Amino acid sequence: MLLLVGLGNPGSEYARNRHNIGYMAAEAIARQYRFTPWKKRFQGLTAEGVVGGDKVLALEPATFMNLSGQSVVAALQFYKLKPENVVVIHDELDLPPGRIRVKKGGGHGGHNGLRSIDSHIGKDYWRIRLGIGHPGNKDLVSGYVLHDFAKAEQVWVDPLLDAVCDAFPLMAEGQPETFMNKVALATQGR
Repeated sequence: MLLLVGLGNPGSEYARNRHNIGYMAAEAIARQYRFTPWKKRFQGLTAEGVVGGDKVLALEPATFMNLSGQSVVAALQFYKLKPENVVVIHDELDLPPGRIRVKKGGGHGGHNGLRSIDSHIGKDYWRIRLGIGHPGNKDLVSGYVLHDFAKAEQVWVDPLLDAVCDAFPLMAEGQPETFMNKVALATQGR
């Protein structure tokens, strides 16, 4: 079983924020693979389904970004999963808009959601980093990530989410490099 964690902040006022691209990706995957309806569990919302022949529990922590680890550890302990069975999708300032990187382990890079997860389950989990770009000045970061994607950005946001959904069976089957390459090729030139 795979625990797919989409990071974001709960509430309609945050729904289209750059910081919520993890939620957007988890919701898109749940829709495409016809997961069960979302329900409240583990201090968040969960939906279950099968992707690439593997059972997947999608989780959107409702604890706000800085406390995401509380929700993740609750689900992990309930299902007796190991950190390597966790895939976290999150926004990444240090990647150009629309780019993707996948890796297991590593630092949090200043991302408060990852920092919280690290403190609860360690660092040995998978991260799907979706590039949102950087505003150019560290003092502008908070306002930037908590702002909605501009209409002009939809030319890369929607294709990126579509490509992540289409390729996600490769991630579920334990082929993270192939997954990343397929998404990168599908979004090339956007």
